[in-house]
Amino acid sequence: MKICILGAGKMGTWLTDALCLQHEVAIYDPDIEKLKFVFNTQRLTKKEQIRDFNPELLINAVNLKHTIRSFQEVLPLLSETCIISDIASVKTGLKEFYNESGKRFVSTHPMFGPTFANLKELQQHHAIIISESDHLGKAFFKDFYSSLGLNIHEYSFDEHDKTIAYSLSIPFSSSLVFAAVMKHQKAPGTTFNKHMKIAKGLLSEDDYLLTEILFNPYTYEQVENIRYQLKHLLALIKEKDSEGMKKFLAKVRDNLNDPNVE
Repeated sequence: MKICILGAGKMGTWLTDALCLQHEVAIYDPDIEKLKFVFNTQRLTKKEQIRDFNPELLINAVNLKHTIRSFQEVLPLLSETCIISDIASVKTGLKEFYNESGKRFVSTHPMFGPTFANLKELQQHHAIIISESDHLGKAFFKDFYSSLGLNIHEYSFDEHDKTIAYSLSIPFSSSLVFAAVMKHQKAPGTTFNKHMKIAKGLLSEDDYLLTEILFNPYTYEQVENIRYQLKHLLALIKEKDSEGMKKFLAKVRDNLNDPNVE
């Protein structure tokens, strides 16, 4: 298959590496410096070159802030049969865009990133494929993600956003609160160092991405639950309620032992 990838960032170049041996791949980025270390792939720096390449599948891997705008810029360059695709972690506005575009589309979300994941060993990671997507597009990504050993889930756009509100907003919010109150220590504990590494990794991400994930309409309820549990924990600490703390810790351990929590 002829595949064009928009954006030579971390995920764009990873996709290029993962796909170029089985498919004819091109990657477009106007910044030629980002294309220096791309191999076995056509390097495109002008939008018009996308028309000449004539992809069967276009995967949009640009910064989340520019995803829809990038689609709009290249749509006139694509054939009628080309399937357009995104890998965005936030789907806000994409369902409406796809419906208005009239193009066949496939929307997915590989739920990992270069910041934390070992991209050579992805068996512990997951990917979501949006159920409203074109059936051929879904079949392609199911085969691709399966070849990487990813655990695949199929959700609607709405179900995806609800899932992300839980799986990303809770750890993001917790890490941000930790970083907001932390003080550097000369002799930090092991747990402190682990949390600091996670917080630094999170804050290396794009501000717009973090903001959009936290502004997900389903996020507020999840963060409100953090505040409720923190208020309960604070009361236990203030009252030195040993019995209450024992029950609280038992509940937390039950949560961690839930077979649905990995």
